[in-house]
Amino acid sequence: MEALRGDLAAARLVTLLGPGGAGKTRLSQEAAEGAGEPARDGAWLAELAPVDDPGAVPEAVLTALGARETVLYGAGAEEMRAVAVSDRQATAVERLVEHCGRRRMLIVLDNCEHVVDAAARLAEELLARCPNLTVLATSREPLGVPGELLRPVEPLPEPAALRLLADRGAAARPGFRPDADEETAAACAEICRRLDGLPLAIELAAARLRMLTPRQIADRLDDRFRLLTSGSRTVLPRQQTLRAVVDWSWELLDEEERKVLRRLSVFAGGCDLAAAEAVCGPAALQALGSLVDKSLVVAAPSGDGMRYRLLETVAEYAGERLDETGGRTAAERAHLTYYRELARTTDPLLRGPRQLAAIERLEREYENLRTALRHAIAERDEQEALSLSLSLVWYWQMRDLRVEARNWFSEVMALGPDPFAEPARRAEPVWERCTAAPPPMTGEVLAEARRGVHLAHLACMDTELDAWQSPAAKRKLRVIAETYEPGMPQTCFPPGLLWFFAVMLSGDMERLREIMDASVRTCRETPGYDWALAGSLQMRANFLANRTEWAGDATSDADEALEIYRRLGDAWGTAEALAARAEARERKGEFRLAAADYRAAARHAERLGAHAQVDVLEARLGSVLLEAGEGEEGERILCAVIDRTDGAGHSGAMPAARLFLAGWLGMTGRTAEAREQLRLLREDFAISHFIVFDAFILAAEAWVATLEDRHLECLEKVRKSLERADDPLSAAIAPHMRSGYLTIAAMALARVDGGRRAADAARCIGAADAMLPPEHVAMGLERDARARAAGRVREVLDAEAYEAAYHEGAGLSPRDAVALV
Repeated sequence: MEALRGDLAAARLVTLLGPGGAGKTRLSQEAAEGAGEPARDGAWLAELAPVDDPGAVPEAVLTALGARETVLYGAGAEEMRAVAVSDRQATAVERLVEHCGRRRMLIVLDNCEHVVDAAARLAEELLARCPNLTVLATSREPLGVPGELLRPVEPLPEPAALRLLADRGAAARPGFRPDADEETAAACAEICRRLDGLPLAIELAAARLRMLTPRQIADRLDDRFRLLTSGSRTVLPRQQTLRAVVDWSWELLDEEERKVLRRLSVFAGGCDLAAAEAVCGPAALQALGSLVDKSLVVAAPSGDGMRYRLLETVAEYAGERLDETGGRTAAERAHLTYYRELARTTDPLLRGPRQLAAIERLEREYENLRTALRHAIAERDEQEALSLSLSLVWYWQMRDLRVEARNWFSEVMALGPDPFAEPARRAEPVWERCTAAPPPMTGEVLAEARRGVHLAHLACMDTELDAWQSPAAKRKLRVIAETYEPGMPQTCFPPGLLWFFAVMLSGDMERLREIMDASVRTCRETPGYDWALAGSLQMRANFLANRTEWAGDATSDADEALEIYRRLGDAWGTAEALAARAEARERKGEFRLAAADYRAAARHAERLGAHAQVDVLEARLGSVLLEAGEGEEGERILCAVIDRTDGAGHSGAMPAARLFLAGWLGMTGRTAEAREQLRLLREDFAISHFIVFDAFILAAEAWVATLEDRHLECLEKVRKSLERADDPLSAAIAPHMRSGYLTIAAMALARVDGGRRAADAARCIGAADAMLPPEHVAMGLERDARARAAGRVREVLDAEAYEAAYHEGAGLSPRDAVALV
């Protein structure tokens, strides 16, 4: 209101512009009544909605000026009415000019859109000939008169929309409150959002509260035109139902505008001009401009251009019209083709200097990409679905959308044969991406595309690995492992490189090392494989950091990967290589250097908006700061990560941060706080069962239990964690875990039964030390458990007995050592 009154003081023609039901008429009346100096001699409302003949517009305005019931307030109304009827010979325009010319007055021209040309001509002539006249118009498109100031009437933001729903809802159902409970609040917010904040639509929804709950209304908004039909009897017919509101606008369109509007309904989340032209045809540019002017399309700057979207109500209406013409199949095919190509051609840009722009483009178009993939799956078009899903593999990885990706891959896999069905069929070398060209794919490229979807699905199952424990799943893993040979070109890039998951799950560590060495070798020997070389080196660095018994230098591999990623301008890869080097330094005990790398990696990820990656890196940073003696700062960072990610669903950062923090709290004597962190971790992480992480949690729970003298509970949990340590993935990721768990068991054994099992505790310590990988550097909790275990045993055994039992344990096999627990 303040802005609008400022407009009326500064401009002589102001047009309130907006879609039907936005509240333009009500707003114009309120503004006119408080207009001040521009309406010193009065403000009059001329309602043009009932006018069918454009030629009758001047008469309608003249009648409004002389009709007592339309006067909002003013001086001289009676005089104007008398003059208006005295001179029957003069034209309506001349009469208006004569009687407005000497007054400082405001005329509201309400609902101009269907007679916009006539209203524009009248406004222009009156303003030219009546120097003190101000005109406030309401319309769904501009009048197009020189000097016109447009004031868009936007849909209500959520707080205002909820207030309107509360007000109208209480009138329909006394006592109604949108915040009555959590379910009601969520349903009311959904109603306001899906009705685009349009006041008329919200009022129509509120009227339905006499017979439906907010949740029932929200659930029926897919059929909103049949639902929202109970408007006020005193308003114009075109405002009594939601359909009538949109019908009014539809009838004012020409056929080309209708065609474009119909086809725009297949987009999700809007589109840019190129997409609109691809789906709606070459006339899209001109029609879009007209539809924006007529408030049926919303245009807003986005990226490096404008973005066009339909309000949900308009989209549903246009979709119905599209179905009536039988044009949906062609429109959806054009939409699918355009967005398949967008994904296919944008994917390579995710690996170089245009990475950020490519990510932002895919994010802007993500709803359209999902819609296109959903359509391909619904049509059982395997080729399109393969191309789209494989083009999004790396984007899903970068944005940590593994759960969603897994679901998409499951549906795409169902469209074609299983490429890993027995008997195993050896893959042939494929040197280009399967998506290097548009569909259709043929021959080995098609076979590799099918394999790629299955491999990508496998890589997204890292939190549900129980699914791979069945005999059928294990057979499939064996077939996958046999399908490729180390060093094949397609295994150097995702998704082909993901076949190493199958090998890792099978527990064949030597073959895993062979695969990584061969990938590095192939990439070095193949022109144009620089990015793949960096990825292979980084992956090998990650494994070398945890496998000190392997020959090789993880830091050297990470350094070379870092140099390549920086040269290619790949910020994501740079962050990953820095993280790999940080982990290698952490495993060597170089904690301050590791912290510097984690900080640098987080800065690169932050610039990309990779928030999930930032959270994981900061959790690792907090952990190494604890190791570096900066406990206060490390604890602060871990708490900040937990606060950011708590309740965010699947997050790799939150479980790690809680586990690191629990260890620190236990080591600093705050065992009750440590126990609470582990309880919350169990509660929050229950949605995804990751066998390796479950072992870590069990061990931490066991450690806290024995710190609190619950030694039998500790041993029970250690037994479970040792079972999980036998899993091949556990052995691959953390080969030192069995040693750590035996040490925790030793803490409990030294105290259980009054110390009678202290010798077994010493044997566990000896076995744990013997099992450690060469050059292993123990982390904080490992060091703490080792020191406490030895101290507890020495409280019971003398030095000679301790040494004897310790050496006996060092000679035990892993199976016999575990049997002690």
